[in-house]
Amino acid sequence: MLKAPTSIKTDGLMLRRPQGRDATAIFERYAGDPEVTRFLGWPMHRSLADTQAFLKISDSEWERWPAGPYLVLSRADGMLLGSSGFTFETPYRAAIGYVLARDAWGQGYATETLRAIMEIAPAIGVLRPYALCHPQHRRFWRVLEKCGFEREGMLRRYLEFPNLEAGVIDVLCYAAVFGTDSEQQEHAG
Repeated sequence: MLKAPTSIKTDGLMLRRPQGRDATAIFERYAGDPEVTRFLGWPMHRSLADTQAFLKISDSEWERWPAGPYLVLSRADGMLLGSSGFTFETPYRAAIGYVLARDAWGQGYATETLRAIMEIAPAIGVLRPYALCHPQHRRFWRVLEKCGFEREGMLRRYLEFPNLEAGVIDVLCYAAVFGTDSEQQEHAG
């Protein structure tokens, strides 16, 4: 199994594997913000203990799979902007996404982050990166489309968004596919 680099540099960002010392910044910058976490598939962190639990999960993901979560930092000043990364289902299929602190919205960081993630995906064996999103989260699916994802359809009554009181709802499914048709057929099933 090929392992992803633990840090990635883009023109304006540094993506790196989270560490225990990052807990307070993660909680304060985005994970504990109800507006930031509104459309996410994981519950808003209500305490630093929730963030520390995330960091343990992050470590286990990095140990088990080729990659896991990344923190997104500004290369200019090192400020934590958010996070991104992979959630693997199989060695070739992984969910991806991103979350950014409010003051990082609308500055192109989401697109730059997702493009960096997409660049390493095939190098670590991910043939099918995908993302699920709330139908009203237009900013998220617009970034996915900019980064080469195609909308595959709607998954009916598929996911609960724990920060909304809507119950299990329909979600949009976006994916990108890497590799040749014969490589894709080998991994089908």
